[in-house]
Amino acid sequence: MFKASRLEYRFRFLIHALIFTLAFWVPWVEWIPGLDLTRKTTWLVASSWLSLHGWMNFQVATIVLLVVALLFTGLGAWLRTWGAAYVGAGVVAARAMHGAVMLTDGPYRRTRNPLYLGTLLHTIGLAILMPPSGAIFAIVLIWVFQIRLALAEEPFLAAQFGQPYLNYAAAVPRFLPYPTPRAEAAGTAPRWGQAVLGELYFIAVFAVLAVLGWNFNGQWLRQGILISLGTWLVARAFMPAAKAETATA
Repeated sequence: MFKASRLEYRFRFLIHALIFTLAFWVPWVEWIPGLDLTRKTTWLVASSWLSLHGWMNFQVATIVLLVVALLFTGLGAWLRTWGAAYVGAGVVAARAMHGAVMLTDGPYRRTRNPLYLGTLLHTIGLAILMPPSGAIFAIVLIWVFQIRLALAEEPFLAAQFGQPYLNYAAAVPRFLPYPTPRAEAAGTAPRWGQAVLGELYFIAVFAVLAVLGWNFNGQWLRQGILISLGTWLVARAFMPAAKAETATA
């Protein structure tokens, strides 16, 4: 798989936004009418399918799927916030790669890419509010893009840190976290305030699902997600500028 280009890395947030927009909009439903695709949410379609096939009644199915969505979005928000606390919110939001000290603290002791893994988990949880074709589209494209972003960072980090990074990469998984730490902590202090501010969108989406999800109103939830996005964009204006202190990994 090809690594992401510098242009893709620079505009990675915009690319994520475009993927999510298309996944909710699903314009191909009208482009390819012969496939009989639906605009109903995956939440509704999956709950109906589980009920129709006798796995559980419809009401229970909607609750189970909401709990699953909360689990994925919650884990995604926590993993991204945990990682951002160590790498720095400014570095996370920076358009270019940064690296002066190799980061082996927090989640980076168990996985090399907690931020990208958190984004994927968030996408899987959010997918219940998308039409089924949009959910598949988003999960596949976001997953592929996270891999390509990670592949783009690895040569940069190897060039920055040489053999110590190669040893770290050999010990710590690229994505799936290892149950126990695989790297010695470097002693970097977490900056939780910056992390919460920088990852406010992911935290807010989890909160929206947790508070409004029990009303089972997809329109309210989608509006809540848009408000979460707007709040995060405002919060970004207060984030510190990136400094070449740590490596994004």
